[in-house]
Amino acid sequence: MNGLLLLCISIAILVAAYLLYGRYLVKTWGIDVNAKTPAYQREDGVDFVPSNKWEVFAHQFSSIAGAGPVTGPVLAMVFGWLPAFLWVLIGGIFFGAVQDFGALYASVKSKGKSMGQLIEQYIGKTGRRLFFLFSWLFTLLVIAAFADMVAGTFNGFNEQGTKLLANGAAGSISILYVFVAIAFGLFLKKTKISGWKQLVLGLVLICLMLFVGIQFPVYFTKQTWIYIVFVYIFFASVTPIWILKQPRDYLTTFLFIGMIMFAVVGVIISNPTITTPAFTGFQSATGSYLFPTLFVTIACGAVSGFHSLVSSETSSKQISNEKDMLQVGYGSMLLESLLAILVIVIVGSLTSLSDSGVLNETLSSMALAQGATPFTKFSVGVTGLIHQLGMPQEYGLCIMTMFVSALALTSLDAVARIGRMSFQEFFEVNDKKPGKVISFLTNKYVATLLTLAGGYLLSLGGYLNIWPLFGSANQLLAAMVLISISVFLKVTGRKGFMLYIPMIAMLVITMTSLGLSVYNICMKLFISGGFVFMTDGLQLFIALLLMALGILIFVGSSKKLMETKND
Repeated sequence: MNGLLLLCISIAILVAAYLLYGRYLVKTWGIDVNAKTPAYQREDGVDFVPSNKWEVFAHQFSSIAGAGPVTGPVLAMVFGWLPAFLWVLIGGIFFGAVQDFGALYASVKSKGKSMGQLIEQYIGKTGRRLFFLFSWLFTLLVIAAFADMVAGTFNGFNEQGTKLLANGAAGSISILYVFVAIAFGLFLKKTKISGWKQLVLGLVLICLMLFVGIQFPVYFTKQTWIYIVFVYIFFASVTPIWILKQPRDYLTTFLFIGMIMFAVVGVIISNPTITTPAFTGFQSATGSYLFPTLFVTIACGAVSGFHSLVSSETSSKQISNEKDMLQVGYGSMLLESLLAILVIVIVGSLTSLSDSGVLNETLSSMALAQGATPFTKFSVGVTGLIHQLGMPQEYGLCIMTMFVSALALTSLDAVARIGRMSFQEFFEVNDKKPGKVISFLTNKYVATLLTLAGGYLLSLGGYLNIWPLFGSANQLLAAMVLISISVFLKVTGRKGFMLYIPMIAMLVITMTSLGLSVYNICMKLFISGGFVFMTDGLQLFIALLLMALGILIFVGSSKKLMETKND
């Protein structure tokens, strides 16, 4: 299959989806451009901060575009590139983008309430508590998987102890990003500059950070990076969003857009051929089946419950005009789908890029190595493409390593904040003053420490062990959010029929996948051996709890949906 043709078809379909289906949702549900949004109604300078649409778009996109759009499609290509491609395209348009926009829409229309608070309002307090517990447990999985990926990417040494320039430079740039983002945020707050001046300043700062980081790499071990990452996301969780998170997301979005543009131009120039088989069968070499494995392996890029937490917990609190919701909610998801398709095209073409000389011997050996990670495959592939544009290979590899690691890092700081907020809201009591124990647990510093501690324990098992459970929990969260949005739409007199098929499909897929995860862990415990309590035991407990919580929430929501009548 011609990679350029596949990419062009994808871009045309995604643009048409935004202009047609996205606008159809806006027209069907209705927006009020003159309404005062929650960002103004509840402005507090910490979470509720009115922002222009590009800043909110940058926050939304950089937060949702984590490791998923790279890792998921590559892992799912064991069934061939065609099933992965179709699920990204169909799932992105009709499942993921609808969920992201729906969660953002419902939250903005409900004074910035999170999904859990919306569930309380329209379904009941018990449903809310269950949802927040589910969300908190889910964030532990995200923190564990992404922290392990980032630390592994920044690891400055290979197995032989040799220093790795690309990893060291990526780590150095990431450290610079934190301090520069803080300075950038304070500067914007002080000067109030915006528009092209803010854009130019952001681009200059990015170029300087890339140059300095490449010239002065830092070499730490993976374990050291684990500690650094957890310290970073602790502060990212507790600081006001405009100081670190918002400016970092704004700057990081330039990296993401630049990476996508370089990759697209590289594909146009190289015109690669996808040599990966289109379809390998319904069962992979490892024994997994296309259903449900494909649909939980590819989460980000198709549909991801985590996105709804970003939409309702953070982005909805920054929207300054309701007309911006389509771009922020629906548009950012479609851009992530494009990134996932780029990954499929480039990784699927690695062999042809190697044979044609686009990837030299060094890059080919890295990309086609037996143990090459999805991050390595994609970053090396794009490095070869931009090398055709004149970028020195050494610099290109450093920059691309930084780009793909930034995908996971920006999701990490978002999910740490969401995990802390979910933990606090689980204990939130509206009808009486909380006791000393509850007040202590819901202190933002204590709540963050407890959240990160759980994530750290899970990270000890490595991201490959966590990913199947993460994917299942992620998609189950999507199913619960879709039915919750359906209840909101019906109660408020809006049409929600477009959500029914996605929510039923995701429930069936995820319950099947979680059941298989429990079965596989039990096999290790009772038959095959190799069961480790601190990793497998914790995962088994969380899987069973997630299934129970998911069923309870879904049953309660379904009853409410069936009994609710339009006004």
